Amino acid sequence: MTDLLEEWRDLERLAGDEARSEARAKRHAKGYRTARENLADLVDDGSFLEYGRAAVAAQRERRTIEELRRDTAADGVITGLATINADAFGVEAARAAVVVNDYSVLAGTQGYFHHRKIDRLLDVARARRLPVVMYAEGGGGRPGDVDVKVVNAGLTVPTFATWAGLSGVVPRVAIANGYCFAGNAALLGCADVTVATRRSWIGMAGPAMIEGGGLGTYRPDQIGPAERLFDNGVIDVLVEDEAEATAVAKQLLGYFQGDLATWTAADPAPLRDALPADRRYSYHARPIVERVVDEGSFLELRRPYGGSVITGLARIEGRPIGVLANDTKVLGGALDATASDKAARFLQLLDAFCLPLVSLCDTPGFMVGPASEEQAAVRRMSRLFVAGASFRPPFVCVFLRKGYGLGAMAMAGGSLQRPDVTVAWPQGEFGAMGLEGAVRLGFARELEAAESDAAREALFDRLVRELYDAGKAAEAAAFLELDAVIDPAETRAVIAAALSRVGREPPRAAGRLVDTW
Repeated sequence: MTDLLEEWRDLERLAGDEARSEARAKRHAKGYRTARENLADLVDDGSFLEYGRAAVAAQRERRTIEELRRDTAADGVITGLATINADAFGVEAARAAVVVNDYSVLAGTQGYFHHRKIDRLLDVARARRLPVVMYAEGGGGRPGDVDVKVVNAGLTVPTFATWAGLSGVVPRVAIANGYCFAGNAALLGCADVTVATRRSWIGMAGPAMIEGGGLGTYRPDQIGPAERLFDNGVIDVLVEDEAEATAVAKQLLGYFQGDLATWTAADPAPLRDALPADRRYSYHARPIVERVVDEGSFLELRRPYGGSVITGLARIEGRPIGVLANDTKVLGGALDATASDKAARFLQLLDAFCLPLVSLCDTPGFMVGPASEEQAAVRRMSRLFVAGASFRPPFVCVFLRKGYGLGAMAMAGGSLQRPDVTVAWPQGEFGAMGLEGAVRLGFARELEAAESDAAREALFDRLVRELYDAGKAAEAAAFLELDAVIDPAETRAVIAAALSRVGREPPRAAGRLVDTW
């Protein structure tokens, strides 16, 4: 018994960093961490229960067992159960499944036992409703596993369908660092939230597959650079390195784990002066968001993609929420096709995991014109109405200033009556379309009949003022298009009160699909 136990412990040691010092040194030389270093940083101390540590690549016909144990530890992927953030949320809420692809083993490629380990863990995650954190670095499929005689093309592997099938069932956070190609990239792209380091390259094929397809010869660092994929929406959060990626993953997971008992808030008084005196001027919306939510709690997703809207996760009085806001510094806050896609997908994410939505609206409406229509505006903008109509968690909408046309309705879930509470700051202004456009369209005859350019300009200014006065927040509230007009300094208090009064929608037992794009 003693001999067998010691033999097993020797096998376990072979899969650790101490027995693989050369591989560890190579990772450190690149400025990267080992897979087990990332794992140790992610999970709570002493909480990890590993699955399949003794696995090696299915290549016994090609290599000795000693070589396989030395060079293909755990078959290139660490899988297991753990707790993450237990100190903040308690052990029960902190339960999670973890997948860490190990690039130091056969470039993190996906072999036969590699897939089986992931499949086993994902089955447990589904059965026990465990969130999953996955480090996705790796080179995709591995053709050299010659021991497997019952697989031909390998297209019956269930990993991708199982992982994608967890959409809307459990939260999934995926992290990319270094090279992430082919099957590894497909797993990354299916996740609910993606985090990547600046030294990441992500693509649905690596250099060999691209060249083999006759599409040219490229270096790995020419394929899917992180900065570009952050711009086009593949990456939700871009970070400097694996340490920051791990910290962000823990923060992201926390929003789905529950409320925080302690929190702090900024002085709300400056919100009264947050908007420029001239209604035509733009302003920075993020400082407003950060002053409304708990200090340090806002984590923005897909910042450059669809830049006229801001999406992110935050907390109010410790309770996790989603924040949707217009950025008037981009297109004046108008929703173009890309921003509409971004917002719709964000609503689906919140809806799937029952996180409340706070919408801070200041928009002149949807972006229009021939160029917009070439971006499939009708389909992509309409998608935001569909997402709003099916949204079930608590919903609070605050109009900071402009609320015009279909775009304002979409920011409110399709109708100003759609949120549980719809309020406006005193600067709020509302209309079927922007004031200037409404005057030019509705009073074209009068403007054309003006005796001079000066008279035409004076008439135009007067008509705009009249429409503005008719569409002020106070008038909209008098016609019950709003529930109330509020002091900007009370925004946080009103949101907190609204969320506490409407309660918490229970999560769906079966989950709902999160449309990644």
